[in-house]
Amino acid sequence: MILEVATLHIKKGQSKAFENAFKKAKVIITSMSGYISHELKKCIEQDDKYILLVNWKTIEDHEIGFRKSTEYQEWKSLLHHFYEPFPIVEHYK
Repeated sequence: MILEVATLHIKKGQSKAFENAFKKAKVIITSMSGYISHELKKCIEQDDKYILLVNWKTIEDHEIGFRKSTEYQEWKSLLHHFYEPFPIVEHYK
């Protein structure tokens, strides 16, 4: 199992809109092959900061199966405009 960790900095004042968009986007990620589970956590100290933790069976399930899918294009359109700066994503085992 691989843990994807993304620190998400959301544009100031856009947290509520981001959370609403994520409710739609999570349907996409949960349907992907190799997806196991995820958690979205809001930072206590910084109002517009989150971490996204996603468990995948393999790194290829995330990097190829998800990121190169047509579903990822919808994910991008729902969420990527909220990020400032764009998140760094790392994988852990």
